[in-house]
Amino acid sequence: MELAILIVDTILTAIMFAIFGTWIYLLTYLVKSYERSPRLKCFDKAPISKFPKVSVILPARNEEIYIARCLDSLLDQDYPNFEIIAINDSSSDETGDIIFRYSKKYNKLVVAVDPGPNPDGWVGKSWACYQGYRKATGDLFLFTDADTQHSPSLMSLGVGHLLQQNLDAITAIPKLHCIETWTKITLPMLSTFLHTRFSALRVNDPKTKIGYFFGSFFIISRSVYERVGTHEGVKQELVEDGALGGKVKDAKFRLKMVRGEENITAIWARDLNSLWHGLRRLMIPLYSQHKTKTSLMIIAVFFLLFEPFILLPYSSLLLFFGDRHLIIYILGYVNILTILLIVLSNVIHSKLSLNQSSIYALASPLAGAIISFAFISSIIDAKKIGAVTWRNRQYTINEHQQHPLG
Repeated sequence: MELAILIVDTILTAIMFAIFGTWIYLLTYLVKSYERSPRLKCFDKAPISKFPKVSVILPARNEEIYIARCLDSLLDQDYPNFEIIAINDSSSDETGDIIFRYSKKYNKLVVAVDPGPNPDGWVGKSWACYQGYRKATGDLFLFTDADTQHSPSLMSLGVGHLLQQNLDAITAIPKLHCIETWTKITLPMLSTFLHTRFSALRVNDPKTKIGYFFGSFFIISRSVYERVGTHEGVKQELVEDGALGGKVKDAKFRLKMVRGEENITAIWARDLNSLWHGLRRLMIPLYSQHKTKTSLMIIAVFFLLFEPFILLPYSSLLLFFGDRHLIIYILGYVNILTILLIVLSNVIHSKLSLNQSSIYALASPLAGAIISFAFISSIIDAKKIGAVTWRNRQYTINEHQQHPLG
């Protein structure tokens, strides 16, 4: 019996060492990414001899709380040559009326588009963006979300850098504004986990296949947008901006990602329900393409984010009251160090990226549970009708062929 317990404890210790090592890597990469990723605000705003026309394509669905603020920040841009194509994506609130009022007040500068319901085979946002593209007259397209706020120099910085470095597309990491407690608890841990996958260091490295756009801000030339198939090429994608960035990178166009937290603020989730479905939305499309790979990844996420907290009571009990074997000491102390690393990582993200109190990092066990079980539920429900609910629409994933991100 004692031998069996010792074998189990040895296995748990080996697993904990693997988790500890992974968190060392994640934390190290996180710090390196913060230090080395290029910043939008640090670009030299050198004089531009020509100001290509920018068409801002702004899809909005049930955004009556945020759409006016977004439009005001766009109208306040110091760039001299742009138009705003605001698309009402079948909203059931006052979004469409607000867009119409702005188009009447700012005639020719704000163009209101009401494309009607998305056809079969199209995800709503991709349909809205595609209809915005059809109305756009610019040489460059700036795509953004209706819950985003932009600094007055954002467009000038983005276009200037695109032209100076002869890029085909540029995207900026926004500062994510957490408006409710569940997101404040969960987002630091989720950001740490995703940061290594979609960091600027990976996206900007031509040797990797990782390409990604943040929906809150990316600029792409008209010609490249059309050559990668427009939003029609990602019309069935639930994470359409990420998939479009992947297509740009796959096609070997010049794509750059920068940190733009000082210039862009976006909202990722509004309540626990949208947070839960937002997490599921990340995994279900991947699972539809690669069931085994995604299942293994979700198991790994569970062990990385939540297993150390589950094991803590057991390892602590053995450490303080059990037999004093060397393996018990190792298990207990590595378990505690791993949890401290997780909390430290969440503190770093809370302070440097989200600009929120570090106190939310103390809820790391709850964050790990929410993320892990949202991911697990996503593969359980992946084949169900209406597996994903997003923006008050339901999507059945097995009807679509999703493009895996990166």
